[in-house]
Amino acid sequence: MASLFRSAEMTLCQLFLQSEAAYACVSELGELGLVQFRDLNPDVNVFQRKFVNEVRRCDEMERKLRYLEKEIKKDGIPMLDTGENPEAPQPREMIDLEATFEKLENELREVNQNAEALKRNFLELTELKQILRKTQVFFDEMADPSREEEQVTLLGEEGLRAGGQALKLG
Repeated sequence: MASLFRSAEMTLCQLFLQSEAAYACVSELGELGLVQFRDLNPDVNVFQRKFVNEVRRCDEMERKLRYLEKEIKKDGIPMLDTGENPEAPQPREMIDLEATFEKLENELREVNQNAEALKRNFLELTELKQILRKTQVFFDEMADPSREEEQVTLLGEEGLRAGGQALKLG
């Protein structure tokens, strides 16, 4: 009887695969979820391993997917989650996926930059609109003949004669 803290019995096996079939075999074994892989070359540097470039490409694609997911969640767009892991893509499909992810990431970054520029322009134009409204109120008050004493204190008598003509024209 197995204890609660121990796994089921395992058998250590060593597989020798042709390099052309290695990807398909390892992906099938990984999808079954019944295999645990052990590193037989722990002393080899990470950068000296045979498939380091493929792992880097996968890491980069994962980063792009995380970015897309974060942006989708930020905008509150619902996503379909089936709860199952998709099958590992074939190496020739990886190139297409990589190009698609790159394109989507670039488009999304461009959309975000455009949205930020639009927000900045909107705020600047709103500020200018408020300034124009305040100056219009000021000039409307200055053109009102019943407020002549305020105009005298603001512009002086000579400014009132000269400026009063300008206000009537303006």
